[in-house]
Amino acid sequence: MSARILVVDDNPLNVKLLAAKLAKDYYVVSTAENGVAALRLMAEDPPDIVLLDVMMPEMDGFETCKQMKADPATKHIPVVMVTALSDTTDRVKGLEAGADDFLTKPINDTALMARVRSLLRLKMVMDEWRLREATAAEFAPRAETDERPLAGTRCLLLEDNAKDSGNIANILRAAAFVVQPITTVAEALSVARSGNIDMALVSLDLQGEDGLQVCAQLRAHEATRTLPILLIANDEEISKVALGLDLGASDYILRPVESSELIARTRTQMRQKYHYDRLRSNYEQRLALALVDPLTGAFNRRYLEAHMPKMLARYRTSRKPVSVLSLDIDFFKRVNDNHGHAAGDSVLKEFVSRMAMNLRPLDLVVRLGGEEFAVIMPEIDLRTALAVGERLREAVAEKPFALASHSAGLAITTSIGVASVRTDGDDTLDAVLERADAALYSAKESGRNKVVSATTKAENA
Repeated sequence: MSARILVVDDNPLNVKLLAAKLAKDYYVVSTAENGVAALRLMAEDPPDIVLLDVMMPEMDGFETCKQMKADPATKHIPVVMVTALSDTTDRVKGLEAGADDFLTKPINDTALMARVRSLLRLKMVMDEWRLREATAAEFAPRAETDERPLAGTRCLLLEDNAKDSGNIANILRAAAFVVQPITTVAEALSVARSGNIDMALVSLDLQGEDGLQVCAQLRAHEATRTLPILLIANDEEISKVALGLDLGASDYILRPVESSELIARTRTQMRQKYHYDRLRSNYEQRLALALVDPLTGAFNRRYLEAHMPKMLARYRTSRKPVSVLSLDIDFFKRVNDNHGHAAGDSVLKEFVSRMAMNLRPLDLVVRLGGEEFAVIMPEIDLRTALAVGERLREAVAEKPFALASHSAGLAITTSIGVASVRTDGDDTLDAVLERADAALYSAKESGRNKVVSATTKAENA
């Protein structure tokens, strides 16, 4: 995952070491020697993430973070404070200033890089939802934005050590959180999927079980995909923490657990969750009538035409890829003619459902009309888009579509054209859709039930 990272530190050696570590993983690094310079750089060209030292001249890291988070243009950029300060009070002060994490020098490279990857994934999702909400705001009044109170937050605590479980539960309850202690992975997954919790705290030091299973399972299940997960680990379990972050955990805290730090990290995760929930709720309310196809739940062309220019402008600036799939249900007219329009409607709904199950939450599924659809995929290049298209083609063809009037079901296939936005020019929505449509036409002409890219078509012409 390519990204631009701003390193802020007044020590040239620290900057050089961090920049080298990040460049090794192909991140694009810029630097600033103090908070004032960092704020100026962020205003000119916002990065994807900031690594921020605390002890600096002119403006320290705490004040820099506060000012950054007070600016609407930069408040959603993730911040990791990197400092020699190791006191719990300093960590809590950093988190309360708005930092997403507070790493103490000497930095564990495994933990740093896993945290960077985790925060970049979160930012990508949140940026897309903010963009969607901005588009939806053009068609409906602003929806409710009041924050939910953190008191009463329902926490699942998976910890099989009775003493540790009791201590952590008491800390959270003293902060007016509701805690449900659990000792087994199976029970934790069952409770989480019930939808009655707001956050999961998971020990990585379970006896005979693996807490990482919880991370993987929660992220794989639709009902818990966005549930905040806070890992509780020992110093020697940093490699497991890194794996947990890559599996989708939101944050971690090391033992011995300090009450103020636990509360600060828990509150940070819940504020992020409520922000995400508000974005999604506002967005869905605004789009429900004006911009969503009532039959399939896919977006309509009106939404695509409003949203796509903003997306193209943003990704053109960052030079990140965007790809488009153009899909058509093969021989759909025969479904309506032979089985009736009710059967056709059923096929359309199932078609969109199968697509959604094989796409990311930030990918856009659009019904252009009739049996014609498009999928817009941010940060996906042409090669990956071809693989996604093949996965969708297989998902449609792998088993018959159930019909009330046809006991054996109906075999359905799809033809797919793939194109990517050209980041080196002023590519338009019409231009990229035209290339995807041309590739789709080539797929249909060459036998249907195929995936063809615009590049492949040009090479074969």
